[in-house]
Amino acid sequence: MQHELETEIEMKTGVIAPKGFKAAGIHCGIKKFKKDLALIVSEVPAIAAGVFTQNRVQAAPILLCKKHLIENEKFRAIIVNSGNANACTGEQGYKDAFEMAKLVAQELNIKPEEVFVSSTGVIGEPLPMEKITVGIKKIVQHLNEDDYKSPAEAILTTDTFIKTASSSFLIDGKEVTIGGIAKGSGMIHPNMATMLAFITTDAAIEKNIFQFMLKDITDKTFNRITVDGDTSTNDMVLALANGMSGIEPIIAGSEAYKIFYDNLYQIMKKLSLDIVKDGEGATKLIEINVEGAKNDEDALKAAKAIALSPLVKTAIHGEDANWGRIIAAVGYSGIEFEPDKFEIIINGTPILLRNYNVILPAKEANKTLKQKEINLLVKLNIGNGKATYWTCDLSEEYVKINGSYRT
Repeated sequence: MQHELETEIEMKTGVIAPKGFKAAGIHCGIKKFKKDLALIVSEVPAIAAGVFTQNRVQAAPILLCKKHLIENEKFRAIIVNSGNANACTGEQGYKDAFEMAKLVAQELNIKPEEVFVSSTGVIGEPLPMEKITVGIKKIVQHLNEDDYKSPAEAILTTDTFIKTASSSFLIDGKEVTIGGIAKGSGMIHPNMATMLAFITTDAAIEKNIFQFMLKDITDKTFNRITVDGDTSTNDMVLALANGMSGIEPIIAGSEAYKIFYDNLYQIMKKLSLDIVKDGEGATKLIEINVEGAKNDEDALKAAKAIALSPLVKTAIHGEDANWGRIIAAVGYSGIEFEPDKFEIIINGTPILLRNYNVILPAKEANKTLKQKEINLLVKLNIGNGKATYWTCDLSEEYVKINGSYRT
């Protein structure tokens, strides 16, 4: 009986977990063998929120999604293909993105403007629209409320595992659920952190509040992870809320707002950390906490500089507690600090204290990096500013993966 219960809970994670959502993932032929087309559908019209890449080069699906989000109030579906980014494909790429929305709309008997489109994969190649057209007709027949794995698989590129999450909680005595899936392994860097994330919920919430909340939490999760410092052309976070939980619309400042915000944060944080854990060639998850900065902004700049440093990331991969690389990264971050007040603690073990006081011999210090999850705490001791950032180590495997990405 216990096993059956666990199976039932497992099968209701991801984007199908909330009431009124169906999804599917299939192989349509963009990739040789793996699933490459996903569809998420709300049974009823849903409001939407979105956050998109800050790269000046933006793929056709990004431009289409932004247009739909601005011009429409209600949405029904998200169609996603992997294996081809539909980026740097000009006017034809935009036409193809809209054609994907139109094809989904025809199959679901809705409007093209109610459909979001997302793509990920190789840049600069036209979409194989004949395969996608057949695939869309096929995938609609596979929509269901139980299979959470196939849509999560269909959005992957170099990822090694699916990334899903869900949470159920009570608001005014009624059950509310949030679910999500994500992909990302390489080209991960803030604004946005290639990554895609799709969130669904049966909560009722006003559009502007939903947009503010999604952007605010994105800045604390997906925009605080980095694998390699590259920002993609296709990054997006899209969220749909269909209100089928039956709760009253969530308003700012209410207890319901706080409960929903906290659960959405946990979902998005979990998906963010999964992306970092799956960083191309990664062997270690690194959480960087900076405390005692002049202000939070400076703390974030320092943490980001450490997370982006190839020298820090390679040292951690090699299990070399080279504190000089850490302090050097903060030194070029552009913030104000006093180097002689600098402290470094790794996994709870002090490595460097004030006045450059080295606590452990190198061999002993290196032992703090043998774990798979590394907590790096940097204390600047000049103020109350603090920030957290997540990254992974940088290994030889990263070069191998990206050196042969198109071959």
